[in-house]
Amino acid sequence: MRLDLTTLHLVLAIERTRSITAGAKAEHLALAAASKRLADLELRLGVKLFERRARGVEPTEAGRALVRHIRTLQASLHAMESEVVEFARGIKGHLRIVANGGAIAECLPADLAAFSNRHPQIRISLEDLTSAEVQAAVAEGRADVGIFTPPILDNRLDTRSYRFARLSVLVPRGHALSAQGAVRFAELLDHDLVGLHAGAAAQEVMREQAAMLGKTLKARLQVRGFDAIAQLVEAGLGVAILPQGPAERFAQVFAVDQLTLQEVWAAREYRVAVPKQQTLPTVVQRFVDALCPPQAAAATAAALAAAQAGSAGRKRQASNLEEPN
Repeated sequence: MRLDLTTLHLVLAIERTRSITAGAKAEHLALAAASKRLADLELRLGVKLFERRARGVEPTEAGRALVRHIRTLQASLHAMESEVVEFARGIKGHLRIVANGGAIAECLPADLAAFSNRHPQIRISLEDLTSAEVQAAVAEGRADVGIFTPPILDNRLDTRSYRFARLSVLVPRGHALSAQGAVRFAELLDHDLVGLHAGAAAQEVMREQAAMLGKTLKARLQVRGFDAIAQLVEAGLGVAILPQGPAERFAQVFAVDQLTLQEVWAAREYRVAVPKQQTLPTVVQRFVDALCPPQAAAATAAALAAAQAGSAGRKRQASNLEEPN
């Protein structure tokens, strides 16, 4: 079956405008020619792509599936064009990376710099997304590589362990909890929480854990960016949970104290995601190999297991102390 790009662009235009007439106009086609193209495509595929309604058209399930694939193809074609054009400027490849805020704040910059120094002819672009958005972008072909924190939400991905990480607590300097040095999550639920925007991995974990304790988060302030969180905590507007790396830096810059979060789920890992396919492009494979050498993956797995075991042990010990004799 041969599908031409003009017809595929027409399908996107019709889906976007919900009108064959408007779609034809957007693609500079006569209405009769556009209608014939759509009818021929539906005949070849053996399914209806759009339901005709009094006020326009609506895509069928098959139509929506086709639109998703066309958008993926369109992204791939755009990436192909950009990459080929760049060869004329001496660029030998373009690596599109998406990562969550924690990875960007904790570990990715140094690895990106090292890779870029070894491969100066490769252009790198980086976008900050939530972990769920990272996985979707890689699975749909809008990015080559993603760095995220589990859970893994898409079976179209191959993932590898990248780095071990921990979550820490920030409180205003001299806060009532500061003297403890380490706190349980339940203790934080009595305080206002300064958090990241909805969809951020740590924020979703906190919401789930609060629900398991039969409580709700007092997340009255939600912002983008760890530095904004630190400044709000310094101003006394709440306490916060954020990655250990940024928390350590902020404790040196702002009037805040960093505390250990004594929970099993405070130990986590960053994973690298690529599309599930037999052979990766050379540039992508080099980058993944640089980020995830076998010895580093083994070290990350061991550190994660040890941290989780230690947290679980402390939790059992605390429970035993709380039980009456």
